[in-house]
This record gives sequence, C-alpha cells and structure tokens, in this order.
Amino acid sequence: MQVTFDMVRNSPEIRTYITQADASLTALGFTEHSFAHVTKCAQVAADILTQLGYSPREVELARIAAFMHDIGNVVNRHDHAISGATMAFRILDNMGMEPADVAAVITAIGHHDDSTAFPVNAVAAALILADKTDVRRSRVRNKDMATFDIHDRVNYSVERSEVLLDTQAKTITLSLSINTQVCAVMDYFEIFLQRMVLCRRAAEQLSLSFRLEINGQLLL
Repeated sequence: MQVTFDMVRNSPEIRTYITQADASLTALGFTEHSFAHVTKCAQVAADILTQLGYSPREVELARIAAFMHDIGNVVNRHDHAISGATMAFRILDNMGMEPADVAAVITAIGHHDDSTAFPVNAVAAALILADKTDVRRSRVRNKDMATFDIHDRVNYSVERSEVLLDTQAKTITLSLSINTQVCAVMDYFEIFLQRMVLCRRAAEQLSLSFRLEINGQLLL
C-alpha cells in the first residue's frame, strides 16, 4: 500500500504522539517542537528534493519522515531519534507501507539527532537540512526576556529566516536577519555550530555547498 503524507498528517495516532512529545519538551524547557515545526520541516525537505529533481515518491517520503521525526520525544529526549524510528516502523508497517518506503523513513528519522546525525541518503539529508535550519522567534515559548537562556536569545533574535536553494550554483543558503541587541552573532555560533556542520554534510550528500548568511554577511 502506498501510504501518503496526507494519511500520515491526518493520523490521530501520529498527531497524539506529536502533541504529547511537544508537551514533554515544554516541561523540559525546550523550544517549540509541535505541528508548526514538523510541518515546516516537511515543506522545506520536500521543496529541496523537488527542486533537485528527485522522484515524487522520494519527495513524499521526505515529507513523511520530516513530519514524524520528533515523535520519539514522547518517550524521552535522550535517544529520541532511535525511539522515534522504532515507533515510526510500527506505525507505518501497521498502515501497510511498503518495506522499502518504511526503511527510507526510519533511516532518516534515526539519523537526524545532533549527536548521531548523518546524511546517509537523500531523504535523511533533506530532513537534516530542514530540521537544523528551523530557527525563528516563534519557537521561543518563554515570553519573559529577563529569564531567557542562550537558546531562547538565539531563536528570539531571528527576525527573518529563509532557506535558499540555487540549483545553478549548487548552493543551499540559510539566510538570517538577527537582532544583535538580543543576541550576538557569536552566541548563534556557540549554539548552532555543530548543526551547521551537519548541514554542510547534508548538502554535500545532495551535491550542494552549504552557506550561512547573517545580516547580509556570508559567514560559511
């Protein structure tokens, strides 16, 4: 059976896990990981593979993997990529997804977490790029700026965030506008340097070069 993104997005089971996972992360003090995040990731991952000429099915699998990639947080933040991949296997298998498609999705989910991430294939690479570039003010839950930690400051400082793919130049650029009165550019690097390295590896898997632009200055 060909399981579609719409089937996954509208699944009450999957939506429940996303909701509860985000509730757990809220209690732990993390930024937003709910439907806004996973829907944006699904769109960005799909856009990347579409523009690069990948097949419609690969694009669909990237959407599905991106939408489901954080469900493992319902178990625990620690090793959430592994628990999420395990959960996705059971869910998608029960939905009747073909084994090859299940394998593509759970491989991407299982390789997306910062500490163990690796772009083992195009779907995994697209997920990494979509997930690690989702930096925006609306992800900050804490509304008291006096109590912001560095993660809050970095995300809150971002006034504009775009992922720009140039198929001719073979570059993919995370372009940010940051309010430096809220967060210094160096603070951004302190938090996100590892993620930017992952983005560079993911871009290379797709035969692209990753670039980071902050306030009009090309930094990577």
